[in-house]
Amino acid sequence: MAQKTYIVEHLDEELGPWSELEYIAIATESHEAGAQFLLSSLPAAFKVPDALSAVPSFVAENRGVEEISAADKSRVCLLDPSAAKDLAPEDGDNFDVFLFGGILGDDPPRDRTSELRKKGFEGRRLGPKQMTTDTAVRVTRLVVEGKTPLLDVPYVDDPDLKFNEHESTSMPFRYVTDKDGKPIMPKGMVDLIGKDADKAIDDLF
Repeated sequence: MAQKTYIVEHLDEELGPWSELEYIAIATESHEAGAQFLLSSLPAAFKVPDALSAVPSFVAENRGVEEISAADKSRVCLLDPSAAKDLAPEDGDNFDVFLFGGILGDDPPRDRTSELRKKGFEGRRLGPKQMTTDTAVRVTRLVVEGKTPLLDVPYVDDPDLKFNEHESTSMPFRYVTDKDGKPIMPKGMVDLIGKDADKAIDDLF
């Protein structure tokens, strides 16, 4: 199987603390899986965090995904909530590049993927529930590289994070669970959310 590439078309001028932790998690897990992780369409002045640029398989790209994939657009799969078909293990044979439209973790979701849909990439769905960006990449990798059917991926929806006896927050997303049934989140994410519990989740992106 050809090396897989996961691309997030980063549609924002800056990188918030939430997205930074997500991108580091994606880069690290992609590297461990022998895959590559690209951030595309980065503004010229964009500052890549040191912890992200230190991951060997991470690539920062100023070019947009159309230019990057100009040679063969048919090998690019856009993960699109509005697609007609769900992602399936055989898509690992059909596509080499999996494209994610910026911030998937908005609640309520803004259709950031629509800009990429207009460019004609073939789409696949990851199910009805909103996911964070790192979760979407994790699920995609489990399906196309791990050959796990989408319905067999272990999930938890809207988990509660408890910070202490009096403080908890409900996360309005679907997460992949670990062997203990706990949601898999980027390293440092629970601390970030707890520290900023008084902020809206949107403010952390």
